[in-house]
Amino acid sequence: MDKKNKIKNLLILHVLLVLYSLTGIFSKLAGGQRVFSFEFIKYYLIEFAILFFYAIGWQQIIKKVSLTTAFINKSVTIFWGMIWGVLLFGENITAKKVVSFIFVIVGMVIYAKGDEI
Repeated sequence: MDKKNKIKNLLILHVLLVLYSLTGIFSKLAGGQRVFSFEFIKYYLIEFAILFFYAIGWQQIIKKVSLTTAFINKSVTIFWGMIWGVLLFGENITAKKVVSFIFVIVGMVIYAKGDEI
């Protein structure tokens, strides 16, 4: 596969991962509602719809990107979760969260480079 297609496929993968990260938003919103209320059901149905489209996209992208690469990149959803928490829920990014995220990134790099060692 040429470099242009690899970049395109990684971009598509990351768009899918951002989409996947949105499920956390709707899960948190649903968790703040009375169980089985209209709002609760609405948020979980939105989450389900996102997961449906993500699953279809994931199946298509892993035909073009190695499964190892796809799963390693899936860790980026931690970053998006922190961003959504700050933007939508007023949460703080603490030093502990940053250090934890760095450990995840280091782990991703070690795992990705494991075959080369």
